[in-house]
Amino acid sequence: MADLRPILLVEDNPKDIELTLAALDRSQLANEVVVVRDGAEALDYLFCNGPHAGRNTGDPAVVLLDLKLPKVDGLEVLAKVKASPALRHLPVVMLTSSREEQDIVRSYALGVNAFVVKPVDFREFFEAIQNVGVFWAILNEPPARPGPGAG
Repeated sequence: MADLRPILLVEDNPKDIELTLAALDRSQLANEVVVVRDGAEALDYLFCNGPHAGRNTGDPAVVLLDLKLPKVDGLEVLAKVKASPALRHLPVVMLTSSREEQDIVRSYALGVNAFVVKPVDFREFFEAIQNVGVFWAILNEPPARPGPGAG
């Protein structure tokens, strides 16, 4: 289990964090869930900068990214991840309450792997998170990370 990669949850709403963590826990995933509460901290984590400069440099199994975030919004985080040769392979799931067509279109244009609208109903929210977690952390087979100079 040495290669078990964490799930990065980028969410600023404390209730959504709590529900997401509970749903992932109920899925019995062994992956650690790292929570960051704004887009700037997400970028620091992913690019190993600032308070995350000393972290293990392994990539998360998946990034669960909220759209509306303080400091740096989800679309900007997504754009920076997908523009990086070192991170563009990283699966990013937009997990948001927005159903606005422009948000969906823009997310896919920037390279999001999936766009999941958070259900309002508690049970549906729980089930959606469990399905997302199991798929991206267990079932999805990611490509090998490109070596230096690849791009």
